Amino acid sequence: QVQLVESGGGLVQPGGSLRLSCAASGFTFSTYAMKWYRQTPGKQRELVAHITGTGSITNYADSVKGRFTISRDNAKNTVYLQMNSLKPEDTAVYYCSTLTLGGVYWGQGTQVTVSS
Repeated sequence: QVQLVESGGGLVQPGGSLRLSCAASGFTFSTYAMKWYRQTPGKQRELVAHITGTGSITNYADSVKGRFTISRDNAKNTVYLQMNSLKPEDTAVYYCSTLTLGGVYWGQGTQVTVSS
């Protein structure tokens, strides 16, 4: 059974940093790309960052490019999102996700609030 469990969210001041983690289980983690999305009330879920199975290729939304870094540790079955220079508009629930042969899977989300 595929499980994705996010952690690391919280309240941070503008300009601050957070690192989100997503612990995965129930599938061959290193085989599949992983993604981070975010969502605010009343808006569609937005793709923030993507990383291939080996970690060799990453992609980012323009809104976070240069501030966020996605990475993975395949030995720990974990994907990370390092978020620096946070802005109030980064406030959202952040989800990790993967698409396997069994379908699309989502974590429960972790709240990130950027406010002074």
